[in-house]
Amino acid sequence: MSYLCDASRATLIIVDLQEKLMPVIDDGALVLQRAVLLAQAAGLLGIPVIGTAQQPLRLGRTVAPIDALLDRTIEKTSFDACAQAPFMAALCNGRDELVVLGCEAHVCVLQTVLGLLHRQRRVKLVSDAIGSRRGSDKQAAIGRACAAGAEIVSSEMLMFEWMGNSDHPEFRKILKLIK
Repeated sequence: MSYLCDASRATLIIVDLQEKLMPVIDDGALVLQRAVLLAQAAGLLGIPVIGTAQQPLRLGRTVAPIDALLDRTIEKTSFDACAQAPFMAALCNGRDELVVLGCEAHVCVLQTVLGLLHRQRRVKLVSDAIGSRRGSDKQAAIGRACAAGAEIVSSEMLMFEWMGNSDHPEFRKILKLIK
């Protein structure tokens, strides 16, 4: 197990960034901006990007900036995406480092993180790319996920660890995304 995040072992999971949900998320614009940045970096680095959509007929489609960056979207009714067989099947890709972000932090994101940890998966939760309607719920979710065994990372921390060094062939492109 590496002490740093490893792009060759990672899958990016974007939970429920949907049209009717994002306008009510505290700092929703920042959450979306960080999610787009990570999905773009993942694309440059060959990291699979899987999205989920909770009851899309009720909560709307995945927001356009994210939808365009997803390799696959899993529709779900369970708050814990792990309860959906297609979601678990999508994770059978030979990669064991699951990076989770999205909304709402204290419901679908947290339950998915806990579901993955329960299944003995390595999970990294991106603290600046998750959101809830209330900031206190987001903080409670981060605390609970950490106590359960998820590693808490920031989006920028993650991208620099994915590259490893400034000689990485995509360094300049990712640096432009960050700045």
